[in-house]
Amino acid sequence: MPRLLALVCALLLAACAADPLTGPLTLQSQGSFFVGGRAVQSDTLSTLPAYAPSGTMVLDQMYVRYMTPPNPAPVSVTLIHGCCLTGKTWETTPDGRMGWDEYFVRRGFATHVVDQSWRGRSGGDIQAINAVRLGRAPVSTLPTVFAAGQEAAWAIFRFGDKYPDVHPGLRFPISAQREFWKQMVPDWLNAQPTPNPTVPALAELSRRLTRNVLISHSQSGIYPFQAVALNRQGIAGVIAVEPGACPDAAGDVAPYLHTPMLVLWGDYVPQAPRWAPRLVNCRAFVAKVNAAGGRAEQWVLPERGIHGNSHMLMQDNNSLEIAGMLADWINANAR
Repeated sequence: MPRLLALVCALLLAACAADPLTGPLTLQSQGSFFVGGRAVQSDTLSTLPAYAPSGTMVLDQMYVRYMTPPNPAPVSVTLIHGCCLTGKTWETTPDGRMGWDEYFVRRGFATHVVDQSWRGRSGGDIQAINAVRLGRAPVSTLPTVFAAGQEAAWAIFRFGDKYPDVHPGLRFPISAQREFWKQMVPDWLNAQPTPNPTVPALAELSRRLTRNVLISHSQSGIYPFQAVALNRQGIAGVIAVEPGACPDAAGDVAPYLHTPMLVLWGDYVPQAPRWAPRLVNCRAFVAKVNAAGGRAEQWVLPERGIHGNSHMLMQDNNSLEIAGMLADWINANAR
């Protein structure tokens, strides 16, 4: 009997070891750090008597959290969130399932999750707000900061054509939508300098990592392309998940010819006025890159027999199936 029990335990352990989605999560290391940032002297740091208004602060830094598995693959991945969100996008789904950050670690990739500059743990610039509060600047100089209401975001994220209608066959866990809305934060995009500080930070992070695949989403979709154009050293590949924009197909595509690229789309896109033209533009960009000798692909999931995915593919009920497809693409294509 003891031998039989030992055999059963050994078989169970072997089964867990063979399946990357089960068993304890084992890490070689985990931690966090910042990339970029610049010291700024300011006289509008505070309007409170307890804190001096003058001093030095750091702006434009990008927060990075990482997990590294034992014996990691030679290529790492970096996950970049979109509008009105933070790196939470890639963590545990609203209904409690495994996020892409953990999945990629279980597939053997050192995985990095960022908060865009001026978002979440990457801080922001309050100087213009305090300057107005202190009477040193007119109200017209206040920065533009916005938040996406749930009703408007419903259509943007393609849960349905309009709130509260739901697309038939939708894979997003609508029953857990209240948890999803808690992820939303104010967005400082329109108050940031140009180029967006996240772009050079991604280029610098990739240079440090030596072989890094940048995986972006929505608002950040264009950032990996811009990072490639800035300095492609260390960028082993680009995956743009439903990007807010691809580079202009009418422009110079030479900077993109040496980097493998994949653009990924979910369902219900042709009927979405916000997204249909962007899919068309990205298709034109991919075709232009390939015609010039590059390596670019565009996947539209319904065209591959996968239906029901929202704009938030990484949180849909088939999110790990999609992540598995991307992991396989990385293994086959990333340099």
